[in-house]
Amino acid sequence: MSSCPIGGLSENNPNTQEDVVTSTKTFVNKLNTVVIPVSDQDRAIDFYVEKLGLEKRTDMPFGNGYRWVEVAPADADTTIALAPPPQGKPAGNRETGIGLQTDDIDGYHAELKANGVDVDAEVSRIGDPVPPLFWLRDPEGNSLMVVG
Repeated sequence: MSSCPIGGLSENNPNTQEDVVTSTKTFVNKLNTVVIPVSDQDRAIDFYVEKLGLEKRTDMPFGNGYRWVEVAPADADTTIALAPPPQGKPAGNRETGIGLQTDDIDGYHAELKANGVDVDAEVSRIGDPVPPLFWLRDPEGNSLMVVG
């Protein structure tokens, strides 16, 4: 009879695998809102709604003269908040880390380019597993990626 545990790994084997069981429960169940700090919310709304084709979901005052604005693709759960930066922090020129998805990357790229949006000259096609993609910049220099 063997004294090796299941899987043939012994206590002296440096490749011993153990099941990791955690008792910590996460309470996060979805990605809700990402924030892009902007200095001009009206200009940002115009760009994200009129140029990118997102819809404005929320636009309401809050706090001491602040305004909470959210935009999103139709039917999306996750929104983008276009909010003033924290006091003393600059807005603009950020790599947002936001990726927008489209089923027609070439058509969307051409439309944005025709509408004067600052987009990469061409759609990048690196190959699997990287999808076709391009970058765009909003009027404040914040960059977003579009993948197809």
